[in-house]
Amino acid sequence: MTDLSRRTDAVRARAQSYGFHRVGIAATGALTDDHARYVEWLSAGHHGDMQWLADDRDVRLDVDHAGILPGARAVIVCAISYHRGDEPSPIPGATIARYARGHDYHNFLRKKLRRLAAWLRAEFGAEARPMVDTAPVLERAWARRAGVGFVGRNGCIIAPGLGSYLLLGEVVTDLELTPDAAIEQRCGSCTRCLDLCPTNAFTAPMVLDARRCISYLTIERRGPIEPSLRAPLGDRIFGCDVCQEVCPFNRTAPPPAESTRPFAHDGRWSSVTPEALLTMEPAVFDALAEGTPMARPGYEGMARNAAVVLGNTGARRHLPVLRNVAAHHPSEVVRDAAEWASGAIEARGAEDEP
Repeated sequence: MTDLSRRTDAVRARAQSYGFHRVGIAATGALTDDHARYVEWLSAGHHGDMQWLADDRDVRLDVDHAGILPGARAVIVCAISYHRGDEPSPIPGATIARYARGHDYHNFLRKKLRRLAAWLRAEFGAEARPMVDTAPVLERAWARRAGVGFVGRNGCIIAPGLGSYLLLGEVVTDLELTPDAAIEQRCGSCTRCLDLCPTNAFTAPMVLDARRCISYLTIERRGPIEPSLRAPLGDRIFGCDVCQEVCPFNRTAPPPAESTRPFAHDGRWSSVTPEALLTMEPAVFDALAEGTPMARPGYEGMARNAAVVLGNTGARRHLPVLRNVAAHHPSEVVRDAAEWASGAIEARGAEDEP
């Protein structure tokens, strides 16, 4: 075994010791094809209001860049699974995306990556920069190049034997390491993720129009949700997992529960129904959402989502609250959603359960 092989094995073992479920290494170099697809995606406006995805577009071509790490030679891609089987959503009567049911992943994922970067500096005198998804990098392209997984038709990284319920982080370093082999797509003829998307958000395989995606609409969208897209939300109050739930690669058993403990809900939402969320004081919501992904849409966004969910799943008993909110809520966005929800319930003739 060469010194390079031993060094690479040591780096991989160290990363795995921090709790990452899959670790891959890629050599740096321009992501020419991936970057071209990314620019085309931006040109089509598929990023919606997420302007930060269009920022630093030249930086995203290669991590050997002044905006990332000049002289970079390797990207260590670390993946952690948030798959916890069939655990229920923490909000009664509403569904939250699996990754968001516990603590905000940015905090603990960043800590693990920082530990790995610090070890690389101390052990090898290397330069190392840890990054999560707030940095201008094409994460999935690097994950594919590093052999962590392949990019499925739903645009997610799918790691064979582990599935796609994954979060990614990277450590970019000037240390020379042996790269892993890239994994090419293995979807075969399966198109379930495309066919079963509730809002038909995919314009082509691996091309998602975020403006139609339930995750975007319930998390990133500021302002009202397009009326034609409200009914497809169903009971999804934050995010959507449909394109992953229908994927055959996610039939694999989840990792040991202890290794995914940060994604388990802590009970704080167990008594918060959509109706309660809709009428909650902003300060109460802020306290509940602190340290969780649910803070991202803010109080207004989550109240809007709650109203839409009630419009899709509620009954006549919810009408008094919805009508009061439609008349008196300080947010025009929430008032609009509540008025739509009232109309949806009345049109559906939804009766109360006996």
